[in-house]
Amino acid sequence: MMSIRQPHHRRTPRRLPAALAGATAGLLLAGLVAAPASAENGPGAPLGTVARTVGDARFVPGPCPRTADPIPALEGARCGTLTVPEKHDRPKGRTITLGVAIVAAVKKRAADPIVWFAGGPGDDAVSEAQLAIDGGLNRDRDVIFMSQRGTYSADPALLCPNIDRFNADSVGLVYGAPSTGRLHVRATRACREQLKRQGAALSAYNTGESAADYAALRVALGIRQWNVFGISYGTDLALTYMRKFPQGVRSVGIDGVLPPSLAGASLTWSAARQGFDGLFRACAQQPSCNRRYPHLSDTFERLVRQLEARPITTTVTVPSRPAPVKVVLDGGVLVNWLTSATHLAAGVPRSIDELAHGNPQRIAEQWAGGKLSPQAIGRLAHGLAYGVFCSEWTPFESEADVIRAGRRAFPSFPRSVLANAPQLPFLHADCRAWSVPPAPRSIRNVTRSSIPTLVMSAGFDAQTGASNGAYVARTLSRSTVVTVPYVAHVAFAESPCARSITVSFFDSPTAPNKSCLAGLRPPRFEIAP
Repeated sequence: MMSIRQPHHRRTPRRLPAALAGATAGLLLAGLVAAPASAENGPGAPLGTVARTVGDARFVPGPCPRTADPIPALEGARCGTLTVPEKHDRPKGRTITLGVAIVAAVKKRAADPIVWFAGGPGDDAVSEAQLAIDGGLNRDRDVIFMSQRGTYSADPALLCPNIDRFNADSVGLVYGAPSTGRLHVRATRACREQLKRQGAALSAYNTGESAADYAALRVALGIRQWNVFGISYGTDLALTYMRKFPQGVRSVGIDGVLPPSLAGASLTWSAARQGFDGLFRACAQQPSCNRRYPHLSDTFERLVRQLEARPITTTVTVPSRPAPVKVVLDGGVLVNWLTSATHLAAGVPRSIDELAHGNPQRIAEQWAGGKLSPQAIGRLAHGLAYGVFCSEWTPFESEADVIRAGRRAFPSFPRSVLANAPQLPFLHADCRAWSVPPAPRSIRNVTRSSIPTLVMSAGFDAQTGASNGAYVARTLSRSTVVTVPYVAHVAFAESPCARSITVSFFDSPTAPNKSCLAGLRPPRFEIAP
């Protein structure tokens, strides 16, 4: 499965990087606006300190949400919960609770806060607070973090660690083998059965319902106007949100763009091609790298073909396991390794060269280390991820579409590699097991808006691809398009320049300061003796 996000070493689209119908969403917003607010605290209280019920949503101040790791940025945060219907079109039905944390501005100069949309699908926004605050997002404004439905700090949390454990154990299996696929689907089906036993309505965990949650949050917090910042899959959510709920949105920043109208396994092949080519081009343009590792793209593609025909088995030692771990490297593994390894670009040419000369250890250690890390277990909300994949993506593309997209991007790859898009192996089979209804086709609509929007991409992004930024900007009449070179998926996470541009955008949404781009330089690639 795919997580569209930056890995922890990290992972991606489970990757990475479904919907409420537009009419229903419109009715919800009308209800929120029309309903009187019931506030237990007086006006003028700090954001997040007032209990308030608006329509079918209720915010209550309280303890900060749970996180898998300590988050220093949350010390002193104002926190609470938002309770909403599990299905917004059934307000009298089951409710769910979403964790909310508000980090105050360092020096508050603006009343309009920023709300953070996390990636995944399935990542936890509250757990990403440190990334946002370390990036200076709260310099002038409060920043709001709310768990998307089903994620780690929500109740219920649709996590399914059995899938994470399977992904860890699968480092010793042939990646794209039919037998691996059957085990993969069996883990997915076990996850579904577990969540159904818990009473979750799996068809309610999707982008449209999440967008409605954020519309409810803004009104329940009493916010007249706010700004949105989404990363990775959070850009899909942000584009959907600004299309369905544009009221009260001052500006939108999106980084690592996943367009709802294109989202799916097919798109990941184009993204991989762009990210790989960006890295290989940077090596070719650096004389020392080009001399030591010439024709890197050709070498990589040759290795994919060779490993797919004759996988290599080796053993590695990783910090989380006391005994050596068996690792199988085939063509699919190599593609997926590089999709994430663009975050470690400086060492990629050397790793590929070592593999070409019979030494797979560096790649095997990185591949196994990411999947076997304790941070990869029990954190991703697979219930939300499959809700999105299986209602919004797979109904609108066939398995043949995925193979055709792969062949366009990588004509030399064998069909067995092309059948499993990067970080989304066996997706259609998984979705047949997940068995949720397709979203309305409107979930694939292009977002047309005049809301000022920062559209930011990264030159080494092999997960969502820089061309997606220009694509969505065509219908965003007040957009600023930025590509930050030499960094991978989610530029804000890796580039001080990207963070500077983002902060300046929220100060001046139609004229952010992009001057830092001129001084950016490629990484100094590692050169083996």
